[in-house]
Amino acid sequence: LDDCAYPLLQKVVPTVNETEAFTDIDAAFLVGAMPRREGMERKDLLAANVKIFKSQGKALDTVAKKTVKVLVVGNPANTNCLICSKYAPSVPSENFSALTRLDMNRAQSAIAKRLQVAVMDVKRCVIWGNHSNTQFVDVSHALAKVGGADTPVYKAVSNDDWIRTDFLKEIQVRGAAVIKARKLSSALSAANAAADHMHDWWLGCADWVCMAVMSDGSYGTPKDLIFSFPVTIGAYGKWKIVQGLELDEWAKSKIAITTQELADERTTAMEVCQD
Repeated sequence: LDDCAYPLLQKVVPTVNETEAFTDIDAAFLVGAMPRREGMERKDLLAANVKIFKSQGKALDTVAKKTVKVLVVGNPANTNCLICSKYAPSVPSENFSALTRLDMNRAQSAIAKRLQVAVMDVKRCVIWGNHSNTQFVDVSHALAKVGGADTPVYKAVSNDDWIRTDFLKEIQVRGAAVIKARKLSSALSAANAAADHMHDWWLGCADWVCMAVMSDGSYGTPKDLIFSFPVTIGAYGKWKIVQGLELDEWAKSKIAITTQELADERTTAMEVCQD
């Protein structure tokens, strides 16, 4: 960090003490989590992470500013975020989110590559649900600037089968593909996405972005799940779930799959909490 010579960086405090790390902070990037090891059951993974995020939640509740913005990156990010929020009841639940911006960035990059346009000319790709291989990558409302005009992605690609098969699968398993290729999980792209997420959360954004936030029941999702939605972000970091998007039966079936996975994770995690 020092070697990057960031103009706004004033001080780095290395610590393993949560109280020291979180006292009076404005933003928290929670990147440390127990990775899934070979042969590990998902329940064991959740149990290990409940311990981590329960402790961090309690520390945030005690010493962080009540306006703190908490971004959970460590996987399983959605459920880790839910646990962290549960143990920080004095911090508003809307101040907790999990990272799905990486998935959105991947989706927009893949569409741009397919159409041979700039990534900045693709917008409104939506990630629904979990940051996992059940996530639903939805481009039914996405637009791409082709020939100088915003064009629906489905029309521009003109290959529904590719969108619903190869493209969807590519984004769903992209993280696993990165691990297979480099024997490590995503690093630079994840850090970049986390920076994008927090930047827009603080400063607002001109169009939709994707954040995993506490569900309010929108689109038929159960309340009290950390679920990825398209959101707009206005003044003072106030996000709102984009409403009124039409979903066909195929889209609804995909959202149901990722919703069920998150509900199952929540049930298992809460059993581990035991309080």
